[in-house]
Amino acid sequence: MIRAQVVSTILRARPAATRVAPAFARASSSAHGQETFESFTQRYVNFFQSAQDLFEVQRGLNNCFAHDLVPAPSVIEAAVRAARRVNDYATAVRIFEGIKEKVENKQQYQAYLDELKPLREELGISIREELYTS
Repeated sequence: MIRAQVVSTILRARPAATRVAPAFARASSSAHGQETFESFTQRYVNFFQSAQDLFEVQRGLNNCFAHDLVPAPSVIEAAVRAARRVNDYATAVRIFEGIKEKVENKQQYQAYLDELKPLREELGISIREELYTS
C-alpha cells in the first residue's frame, strides 16, 4: 500500500515530457525569397487566364484564397472570367463570397464590389446579397 502511494507520488511529480519535432521535419529555408504581392498577383492572373476547366479554376481559387492576403481586383477579375469561361455561374458568385470573408470590414468589400461592378454587369453576375434578400 505504501509502495503504491510512493510510486504514484513519484509519477505525479515527474515533469511532463517536452515535445520534440520529428526527425523528418525540415527547418524552413531562407534560400527562397518572399513572393511580392505584385508577383503573386501576376502569377494568379496568368493561372486563371490559362485555366481550361472547372477543376483548374476551383483549384486555383482554393490556392489563391489560402494565402494570408486579399487578392488584387485583377486576380478576382481573371478568376471570374475563368469561371464564366468554363460556364460555372455558381463559382463566379462564390468568388465574391470569398472576397467578403477575406476582407477586414464592409467598406473594403464594398470597394471591391464598386471596382468590379462593370465586370459583374458585363458577365451578368449577381452577388449573393442580390440573389437572396432574406
